[in-house]
Amino acid sequence: MPSVSVKLYSVFFKLLLKHRLQNRIQATSDGSDPFGVTSRPEESVAAANASFMDGVATKDIHIDPFTSLSVRIFLPESVLRSPESDRKLQAKPRVRQNNPQPQSSDPEPIPRRHSYNSLNANPSPSPGHDRASVSLRNSYGFPQHNNGSHAFGSCTDVESLNLRASNGGNVIYRGYSPLVVNAKKLPVILQFHGGGWVSGSKDSVSNDLFCRRMSKLLDVIVVAVGYRLAPENRYPAAFEDGLNVLNWLAKQANLAECSKSMGNSRVSGAEFKKLQIADTFGASMVEPWLAAHGDPSRCVLLGVSCGANIADYLARKAMEAGNLLDPVKVVAQVLMYPFFIGSVPTHSEIRLANSYFFDKAMCLLLWELFLPKEDYSLDHPAANPLVLGRGGPPLKLMPPTLTVVAEHDWMRDRAIAYSEELRKVNVDAPVYDYKDAVHEFATLDMLLKTPQAQACADDIAIWVKKYISFRGHEFSY
Repeated sequence: MPSVSVKLYSVFFKLLLKHRLQNRIQATSDGSDPFGVTSRPEESVAAANASFMDGVATKDIHIDPFTSLSVRIFLPESVLRSPESDRKLQAKPRVRQNNPQPQSSDPEPIPRRHSYNSLNANPSPSPGHDRASVSLRNSYGFPQHNNGSHAFGSCTDVESLNLRASNGGNVIYRGYSPLVVNAKKLPVILQFHGGGWVSGSKDSVSNDLFCRRMSKLLDVIVVAVGYRLAPENRYPAAFEDGLNVLNWLAKQANLAECSKSMGNSRVSGAEFKKLQIADTFGASMVEPWLAAHGDPSRCVLLGVSCGANIADYLARKAMEAGNLLDPVKVVAQVLMYPFFIGSVPTHSEIRLANSYFFDKAMCLLLWELFLPKEDYSLDHPAANPLVLGRGGPPLKLMPPTLTVVAEHDWMRDRAIAYSEELRKVNVDAPVYDYKDAVHEFATLDMLLKTPQAQACADDIAIWVKKYISFRGHEFSY
């Protein structure tokens, strides 16, 4: 059974959510319909931090000028190492010697890094630096030494060159702008937070910590999506936002290839003028972190609670689009306690109707606030994955799907049934069932440090690595 603290927190959570829903319903009934609501002012959020804090750097980007659709990118610190250095570490493991030869205490120089004040400065560290000094990093994630000097990646982008020209040759470095050439490529996970359609955000404290954990465990770039919330934005707003982000990811990959073909790592003279022309036509829209390190051909969808409904919808759309999404390839999806429901109740929906956090009465209210009044049905395609005539591609074309369920979650049986339907058509669709667990046990701020939450993250990482690793199924159980 869940602990006493979890039970008390569940009661508090339900009371607080009902109070917020009453205020929200009252606001919308008064005619106030805020445009593009993606978070709630009363929810605590974690600020973006590009300093690779706790091994992960983050930034927020608005990607749609017509709505407030935004994403938060989580970039693991491993990208600061070049692919060559990673291969050398794997090929030549360090061997402990009884009488080691005296070696210099200088750290291994980071490739393609130069001093702060000049692009032509010597990239090697000064002899007076020790290893402790290199562990310090500036606000953009690069080493900051004890004498106050900084190091950063070679500035070859148009913005950095313009800054250099406008400041008498002195570069003002404003952020991590890696070289696209020979950069370490990482898979991309599109993550959709939970919250019952009416709460939660991409930058909430709990979602930020969970995405950091997954980025480090899997060594991937996580793109958390801040989709619009109900009741201000009903169905299909959240699903459309997810599809827009998937299309944006494909556009970013194509823009990166275009930018790479129009300029190279050494910019001078006519090449710089050519890059200026490219910038005029929209190459400045290229997101540098994704352009340098993202590998969209290894894309994974990860949805939490109602976010799992969005992820499953996008998986069907991606399979339906086929090559139209190139170079984006959805290789797998993870559905964490999906927010499924239906008109015919399952065994768990009867037995656990008063379960923790999101019980049946609360979920019925949330679906009423999310679905349009004229189209409300518990067998809506967005709500029930088992309904006949749902549309989209056949189930046999769906990507490998991992489903995570909790013992004390009233929605568990329908998620298990959906996974069984996928397995019937030979889709790799395992179910991970966690005992003594409640809905959102691995993503709620109060439960993130529990052994169950940490074990769940490890299990997800092991399974996903089968499909994002170039070495394949050796990572499976």
